[in-house]
Amino acid sequence: MSSEVSHSRPSFQNTALRERAKRVVPGGMTGHLNAALLPAGYPQFFERGQGCHLWDVDGNEYIDFMCSWGPNLLGHHHPEVEEAVRRQHAQGDCLNGPTARFVELAERFVERTAHADWALFQKNGTDATTVCLMVARAATGKRKVLVAEKAYHGADPWCTPIPVGITPEDRAHLIHYTYNDVASLEAAAQQAGNDLAAIVCSAFKHDLRVDQELPTPEFARRARELCDAAGAALIVDEVRAGLRVHAGGSWETVGVRPDLSAWSKSIANGYALAAVTGVEALRDAATRIYTTGSFWQGGVAMAAGLATLEVSQRDDVVSHIARLGQRFRDGIAAQSASHRVTVRQSGPAAMPLILFDDDASLKKGAAFTVETLRHGVYLHPCHNMFFSLAHTERDIDLALQATDSAFAVVASRYGQC
Repeated sequence: MSSEVSHSRPSFQNTALRERAKRVVPGGMTGHLNAALLPAGYPQFFERGQGCHLWDVDGNEYIDFMCSWGPNLLGHHHPEVEEAVRRQHAQGDCLNGPTARFVELAERFVERTAHADWALFQKNGTDATTVCLMVARAATGKRKVLVAEKAYHGADPWCTPIPVGITPEDRAHLIHYTYNDVASLEAAAQQAGNDLAAIVCSAFKHDLRVDQELPTPEFARRARELCDAAGAALIVDEVRAGLRVHAGGSWETVGVRPDLSAWSKSIANGYALAAVTGVEALRDAATRIYTTGSFWQGGVAMAAGLATLEVSQRDDVVSHIARLGQRFRDGIAAQSASHRVTVRQSGPAAMPLILFDDDASLKKGAAFTVETLRHGVYLHPCHNMFFSLAHTERDIDLALQATDSAFAVVASRYGQC
């Protein structure tokens, strides 16, 4: 690796902070950012980020291929976003009502989102997916919601993947189908009968630890047809994929438009913001529901969102990350063949997942990513990763030097195919 990337310093600060956190935070850390769920060697605490680089609290530098688990679409501290934030912060953030940025951002979302006639704003992806369900139920007067098995739509009781602390009643009106399986979707709709309020679909199948699947046109069209026939709402969860697959909405790639979309993560380049966009027919229902949050209308995040939308469109982020993602994917494929260690690459090239064959325990994946960490490259062993506007061809090539070493470690430790 280049001397520009430092790594492998002792983890004194990280270790000390983990011990301190255990005393005052249940489990030491909660949620998906809990590094205890990752292989030993991953840092938990970070000091700063710039562009596509991160530094942990011990000074180790990494080329970042998680982008804060998605939010950093343009890279850490993008200058235009930070300038918009600075200007708005000087004027005010949390006031007695929203700033003008509220209207401006809604206008921009409606302008650029293919299906949208209106927008509502929240703070987190879970907020947005839950608001989508509320709008659908208010519009239809019905209860049943179809969701894909093992799909992640947030951390509220209706959708959390962890059942601890919830009751069966929290999910009493959910019916499951298999993503991209038309027959299973039809069976779920039949089970809902005349009580179908909505079908919820991820932009693509991005479940943890399994191969990703882009939506097939047949599946997407059938979801649209079933909703139309039942008077139900088709909801696409864009929280993870929004602004990364297609500028106007991920399902534009399969020629199907939803009634509602839930957005978050990348729409404000790391500032806390979520959105729901919807069609005209659901405007009245969106008006009648009651949802709110003390910080939902904060001006700073909306200023960041406006700048993010402008830069992402002007600089064609979708094409940039797709091109670099394919460069990375091609390099991994060549190294896999060279080292005779078989991997499966799936999902959009801009949001790659790498899984090893014969690796149900993820030991190969862990060995691979821990080795790349040693070389200053932060990858994930079983979750889709993310590219940003800040990544360059040089970053990809440096990362491929690290993965070449990591393939050699896996081949030596676990054998070749």
